[in-house]
Amino acid sequence: MSLLRRAEPDVILLHAPSVYDFRKEAIVYGPVSDLIPSTPVFEMYPIGFSTMAAYLTAQGKKVRIINLAVRMLQDPAFDVEAFLAPLQTKLFGIDLHWLPHCHGAVEIAKIVKRLHPSTPIVFGGFSSTFYHEELISYPGVDFVIRGDSAEKPLLLLLEAIEATAVGGSDRDELLVQVPNLTWKSSAGEVRVNPLEYVPLTIDEFEHGYEEMARSVVKFRDLASVTPFLDWMGYPIMPVMVVRGCNCQCVFCGGSNFAFKGTMQRGVNAYRSPEALVQDMRSIARISRGPIFVIGDIYQPGTRYAEEVLALLERAPVRNTVILEFFFPPPADFSQKVARALPHHSYEMSMETHDPAIRAKVGKGYSNEELEESVETALRYHAERFDLYYIIGLPHQTPESVEATIEYCDYLYGRLKGDPRLRLFISPLAPFLDPGSLGFMHPEKLGYRLICRSLEDHRQALLQPSWKYTMNYETDWMTRDQMVDSTYQAALKLNRIKLKWGVISESEAATTEARILRAVEVMKKVDEIVQDNADLEERRRRLLVLKEEADGASISTVCDKTELEWRARGLLKFHPWRLLRTALGSGNKN
Repeated sequence: MSLLRRAEPDVILLHAPSVYDFRKEAIVYGPVSDLIPSTPVFEMYPIGFSTMAAYLTAQGKKVRIINLAVRMLQDPAFDVEAFLAPLQTKLFGIDLHWLPHCHGAVEIAKIVKRLHPSTPIVFGGFSSTFYHEELISYPGVDFVIRGDSAEKPLLLLLEAIEATAVGGSDRDELLVQVPNLTWKSSAGEVRVNPLEYVPLTIDEFEHGYEEMARSVVKFRDLASVTPFLDWMGYPIMPVMVVRGCNCQCVFCGGSNFAFKGTMQRGVNAYRSPEALVQDMRSIARISRGPIFVIGDIYQPGTRYAEEVLALLERAPVRNTVILEFFFPPPADFSQKVARALPHHSYEMSMETHDPAIRAKVGKGYSNEELEESVETALRYHAERFDLYYIIGLPHQTPESVEATIEYCDYLYGRLKGDPRLRLFISPLAPFLDPGSLGFMHPEKLGYRLICRSLEDHRQALLQPSWKYTMNYETDWMTRDQMVDSTYQAALKLNRIKLKWGVISESEAATTEARILRAVEVMKKVDEIVQDNADLEERRRRLLVLKEEADGASISTVCDKTELEWRARGLLKFHPWRLLRTALGSGNKN
């Protein structure tokens, strides 16, 4: 392929912002994205984009990823419709994985269908799977691929579309053979094929980061493939241990319950230790950024974890590697990690200080087990140990949230203010995940659902603040109480970090000012909502607050830089290796 001529893709994968068009709305999104790399627009596309692109490319297809959310963030004047209008492809794919994308995803589908009425549009992801029957009813949606493994069904769908285009094949007869597909027949009837493709081995689905580098040259477009807004400065890359989960966290749409119910996955599918380590090495070839291992390498058992570490010990990866755990790792684990990974960190979501509430949530371990695990990890040179707490749990009261913050003070005291321990707290917001135990059986767990349908959630995302967007309350806390507890807990935790020297005085002062400003903006929004029954007048007054609203939605409960792990070296990437990788397949496909 000539570098002067852009390739024409067979599939274009589009990632929409949470709300379309967020640039024209005044919404206090709040701290809903403070503890993840992306902004409240949720511009980070799912890892499935890269695995689908890599798999289809290996089958001789051309796939282009376009992160519309990033393009809109990078350029306030970016014209989405003018950008989409000249695109040519056989199939558009739009992700609706986590539910906060439901407004933007459907709106982008409407635009694409208006601009390209003859080009089919397919949706996929966890939320697409849960809401597939409602989603297929929207005029802009032609197909929904259900399940946690869309790579092969997407290929079969594309081949069916290609065969239909050349003539001689019956469209409906081809589509009925595509597993996991919800679709509209030629007569407009909704058909639901069985969800029968649930692979037990996933080594063939590579993460595809090197292919993404090649696609930059292939389609002459770096901006559109960028995973999230600040990625070039903070190029963290994930690798996935598993499709499925052993945990029964009651609020999670990726829990064991949700996988068995929504995804029809009865058995977890793990990448082999060799494939997982190869994923890490492929990242390390082109990037010095941190590598985040998602899924807890202890889920498959001790043998699996030790095989992964043994492979890494033979030829260590020099990047910082973050290991996620669902339960405190065994006492001897940290020593093995230290031998295998020169630069490593840990991450766990402890949820709450209260073991009784934590057990009801789905994680039964003691505080003492956790504390010993943290101490051991730091003793064996972990660069960080991040712990996360959540507001919005069953049986959790405002007083319980206060006690969690007191426990944070105790933890820092026990570790003598070791700055490698990083503690964070945020609300379970904006949504309790569809498909989770809490969503499916709210009354048993003390949740009260405010939104149930996909359209309910789409409209909720347009509400003027995150308090009104939340799709639940609990028997123990209203939405007002959860909002108040969130900001008060953030203030107190910020002061505790300053007390123990974990953050500087200037960092603490800046964060406190942001929290107090967010509280004031929330009050202004509440006043506008209470004073204005007329929606147009309400919107006019809210737009006056847009700059304040936007400022009250970034780095609210903490500075987002607190979350960042180090890249090794002055340069974030290995430029010559990256260039060779990008050009290496420049003549392919």
